[in-house]
Amino acid sequence: MIPVIAFINGKGRVGTTTLVYHLAWKLADMGYGVLAADLDPQANLTAAFLDEDDLESLWTERRPDEARTISDSLRPLIEGTGGLASATARAIDSLLYLAPGDLALAWFEDALAACWPKCAGSRDSAQNITSAFWRILQSAASRCGARVILMDLGPNLGAINRAALIAADSIVVPLAPDVGSVEGLRNLGPAIREWRGEWKSFLERNPGPALELPQGKLRPEGYVLLRHPVRLDRPVQAYGKWLARLPLEYSKWISANGAGQDRIASLRYSPSLLQMAKEARKPVFHLKPADGALGAHLTAANAAGEEYAQLARELMRRVNVE
Repeated sequence: MIPVIAFINGKGRVGTTTLVYHLAWKLADMGYGVLAADLDPQANLTAAFLDEDDLESLWTERRPDEARTISDSLRPLIEGTGGLASATARAIDSLLYLAPGDLALAWFEDALAACWPKCAGSRDSAQNITSAFWRILQSAASRCGARVILMDLGPNLGAINRAALIAADSIVVPLAPDVGSVEGLRNLGPAIREWRGEWKSFLERNPGPALELPQGKLRPEGYVLLRHPVRLDRPVQAYGKWLARLPLEYSKWISANGAGQDRIASLRYSPSLLQMAKEARKPVFHLKPADGALGAHLTAANAAGEEYAQLARELMRRVNVE
């Protein structure tokens, strides 16, 4: 099976989607086949990859014979009108593919919530629906030849994220040096352990070998520090205490690696560089002088490329993707 890495934080506006977008591009640059999956109903990852015309076509021109988004694939199964539809893996680059999301995914929150407790009774249909994200992504990744799947999740602990995390082999937590990230860890950690334990008990009641189910490993691989402001290469003083506390809080609430081994990478944050990349519709490390990346901006873009390369290498090592 193709490894699935989920990126989730208990609070919003940390930069999770930006991280997944850039990491997907960097992995593809390094020769890995990548499927970036948008499982956040806000669909910001899809909007990052596609221009406005493509988004309008994707979201407004529905085709009954084609599952163009993840919610399209899920709809017939949840509504009882058919089986799971094959998802489209949209080509972004030669080795980079997108499993697009849309706002319609939010409509399935209640249905996914209702299915969860029924999984305990060996209900084939409930387990089938709850594990549908896993089959959608495995199918799409297999068709496009991806070696790894990156899932972008919204900042909540609802039923959609629970079903998405059940599909995950590994979890990466983006963190910012602030009180919100610490509080997010305190909520996320117990939820991961609870869902992993419950799904394990559900697997023991697997109705039969005909229904292939994800293992629900939900293994924490570590955290990525984002948006750490620097001044003269040192953290801004107000952020210092949170920088010191994050490793301890992550180790306390999430870690399976042990203190000192949890941080995967630190990524500098440059609002002006990100805005330039957004306007050019490319990752920051693809920016050129023609895009306006001159002088210090070009230096920062190149430095970001090396930071993401180091992150990609370390993460692939942790999840055993060669």
